[in-house]
Amino acid sequence: MSAATINGNIVSIIEKRIFFGEVTIENGNIVSIMELGGEKAGESYILPGFIDSHVHVESSMLVPSEFAKLAVVHGTTGTISDPHEIANVCGMEGVKYMIANGKTVPFKFHFGAPSCVPATVFETAGAALDADAVDELLSLPDISYLSEMMNFPGVLHNDPEVMKKIASAKKYNKPVDGHAPGLRGETAKQYIDAGISTDHECFTAEEALDKLGYGMKILIREGSAAKNFEALIGLMNEHYENMMFCSDDKHPDSLVEGHINLLCERAVSKGIDVFKVLQAACINPVLHYKMSNGLLQKGDAADLIVVKDLKKFQVTHTYIDGQLVAENGKSLITTKPAEVINEFNCDKKTISDFAVPANDLQKEIPVIEALEGQLITNKLMLEPSVADGQIISDPTRDILKIVVVNRYNNAPVAKAFIKNIGLKEGAIASTVAHDSHNIVAVGVDDDSLCEAVNLLVTQRGGVSAVSEEKMMVLPLPVAGLMSNEDGYKVAADYTAIDAFVKERLGSGLAAPFMTLSFMALLVIPHLKLSDKGLFDGDEFKFV
Repeated sequence: MSAATINGNIVSIIEKRIFFGEVTIENGNIVSIMELGGEKAGESYILPGFIDSHVHVESSMLVPSEFAKLAVVHGTTGTISDPHEIANVCGMEGVKYMIANGKTVPFKFHFGAPSCVPATVFETAGAALDADAVDELLSLPDISYLSEMMNFPGVLHNDPEVMKKIASAKKYNKPVDGHAPGLRGETAKQYIDAGISTDHECFTAEEALDKLGYGMKILIREGSAAKNFEALIGLMNEHYENMMFCSDDKHPDSLVEGHINLLCERAVSKGIDVFKVLQAACINPVLHYKMSNGLLQKGDAADLIVVKDLKKFQVTHTYIDGQLVAENGKSLITTKPAEVINEFNCDKKTISDFAVPANDLQKEIPVIEALEGQLITNKLMLEPSVADGQIISDPTRDILKIVVVNRYNNAPVAKAFIKNIGLKEGAIASTVAHDSHNIVAVGVDDDSLCEAVNLLVTQRGGVSAVSEEKMMVLPLPVAGLMSNEDGYKVAADYTAIDAFVKERLGSGLAAPFMTLSFMALLVIPHLKLSDKGLFDGDEFKFV
């Protein structure tokens, strides 16, 4: 590769200074950075690339190569990616699929070894990764860390299998990611002292401060469903050296709009020093996870971006290993055919499978209350609506039937009720259902529920929506989680079905499918539904 030079205002984040200069790139590396004067008005700025410090690529509904195609447009050059979702469906084969597909494009994916597959014993997953399998993964050079340790009760109670996984990470000198929503005080300290270094689940500044005080690094999460930026961003003034940005879960339409660049814009607009913001966005993840991404220093890999200014962070050029991968809003990564792997073994359902017989003695039933922009739910006790001896959905009170269908084998349908989804007619369904990715669906009547579920059985995975006269489905053939089509096409198709759910079916949620996908996530309190039944996350048992 011949030498290339890029001129502009060079932002040295580590030195906290900006100067006009020239970066020379040869064979994918920076061979010199020449200072040519002070910061120049009207010139673009050269920065290290942005890093998403915790993301499940699968949640974009795109295979890694297509995720990269969209992300580089916004200046993202690398990710810390937990392949937990596909591991719950396809096990070790799924993790290796993500690594192999990610290598087909110029982008720096850093995958972790999933620590909690299955997430709990209270649901049916497609695979299991025990401590020996996790050790095998951690031994691979392509695995950078132990992914989020969601089983915090297991850590606090010294569960032998959990502790073996953490010990493996220590053996290979790889960091351990945390997941401990609401953990405070002594229990937080005990969890951190076990060797867990990060958390992306803080939803209050007080909780984040508590964990920072015990030496943990805090990730500010702003995804398509969970949004904690406003609650936590004020901490960056003082704690920027121990903070990072992440999306966790980012739907394809949202990824087309922007990525970590948008968080930098918002943080700077709040008056936070630009060097502190960029340290969290570009530097801290690379150092913490020992990433292969360059930091805009001589001898580093030439992973850098050019932005118009340090307020809007509009990206004009993205380089990875010196290769131009995006220019002026256009990705230069091309779509390649991706193979399909999956686990899907259930038959179509009948309308009677969704019936909930009423009990005369039942004056109240537990109802999941979904909360906009949060993974946690509330537990309500409400009077059921009964007709012809059945408990039914009541759209007038926005109390709808929710079901989870085991997709790995034929089993009875698990049924409960949920508030705040807001459908006025029809049903929606998805095989993106954390963490085991069974079929989750919500509907106003059993006919619609059955239809929405069976659309996904036919496709062996996807998201669907049905009204009285229309059916829509976005197929996700790769593990029932990802499409193997062009990322921009998937984003457009998702935008269309999302708009249908809001405009035709009546949901007022910002991201109805993303919210739906977390209603089976048992490790986040307070009330969730698995394929085995309604589950109390506080008591850690079935209701």
